[in-house]
Amino acid sequence: HVFALADLAERYGAPVYLHPADRSQLERAAVWSRGFGLEFRPYVGPLTDLGDGDVVSFGHTSLEVIATPGHTQGCVCFLCREDAVLFTGDTLFAGSIGRTDHPGGDYDQLMRSIAARILPLDGDVTVLPGHGPATSVGRERAANPFLQPF
Repeated sequence: HVFALADLAERYGAPVYLHPADRSQLERAAVWSRGFGLEFRPYVGPLTDLGDGDVVSFGHTSLEVIATPGHTQGCVCFLCREDAVLFTGDTLFAGSIGRTDHPGGDYDQLMRSIAARILPLDGDVTVLPGHGPATSVGRERAANPFLQPF
């Protein structure tokens, strides 16, 4: 998910935030892209560390960083408390969870992250995953087959 990072940062002049535990993911992106026959232009600008509890603000929006390691070691979600929206990236999907079968992935850790950091949120919180349709915390708590043990 970093293949367009250099182009987007350059085009929009946006700051780039990254959890320190995922710096190695960014560093290996060129090698991984070659494995898929893709060309990758590395990002060489400044990186601002992003950690649990940080707040990222832009315009009139503030997003709270929620660390959810498991998909990667530095995986995070972003919670907009004002709008009751959680951006889960590759942590949680409608009816599924993120992959853990790549370097840095850890299934048990991902499940602990979801159970401890996402499921306690209000059931009405809208979940906007990195792939697929929107859902809610309540819907995933009740029907996601991966989460039924919780």
